[in-house]
Amino acid sequence: MEKRQELYAGKAKSVFRTDDPDRMVLVFRDDTSAFDGKKVEQLDRKGMVNNKFNAFIMTKLAQAGIPTHFEKLLSDNESLVKRLDMMPIECVVRNVAAGSLTRRLGVQEGTELTPPTFELFLKNDALGDPMINESHVEAFGWAKPEHLAKAKELTYQVNDVLKALFAEGGMILVDYKLEFGLFNGEVVLGDEFSPDGCRLWDAETKEKMDKDRFRQGLGGVIEAYEDVGRRIGIDFDA
Repeated sequence: MEKRQELYAGKAKSVFRTDDPDRMVLVFRDDTSAFDGKKVEQLDRKGMVNNKFNAFIMTKLAQAGIPTHFEKLLSDNESLVKRLDMMPIECVVRNVAAGSLTRRLGVQEGTELTPPTFELFLKNDALGDPMINESHVEAFGWAKPEHLAKAKELTYQVNDVLKALFAEGGMILVDYKLEFGLFNGEVVLGDEFSPDGCRLWDAETKEKMDKDRFRQGLGGVIEAYEDVGRRIGIDFDA
């Protein structure tokens, strides 16, 4: 597989074309940002940690029957993935109240949500990724109703798999975001799953083990990411 020109550079990842029009190389960088790019830093080892974390999670999800774009690790910070026609939306599941939900609704952080909530956000940096609903998605043609319904179904399936996985490691999966696209007409999980895009707390101490450590200036960001990974069986030295 030959890596070719850069197709897209996001806040923490870059995407490159390959000699196969259906495959791309996903590069995880050490860049870390928060608050719509207002806070940016380079964190040593972050690209490697998130790449291997994502590979592990995507493999677990595929084993559970959830289609993903991940194919294989290419290096410490590169993965080979399917090229998807991405839906410009984020699917968010919340098991526990935290972050923007507490600010929007005035609820206390840590409130358990039964059943878990499902939210949609438009991927648009200029607008600050606004919250949307299923009617907006259909009306503006961001996704077909049947594709959105499948993405929602898969998002909840991911919750079942990962809540149990992190619970075994003594952690609470507070919330997370997922992105989906189409590959040969099938709805497939894309982007990444890492502590950058979810909230994870220690089940006993409620210590934050995710990107909130960066957002809130708590320090030990990558050390926390590695701790999360080791608890669920990831060997970052392999």
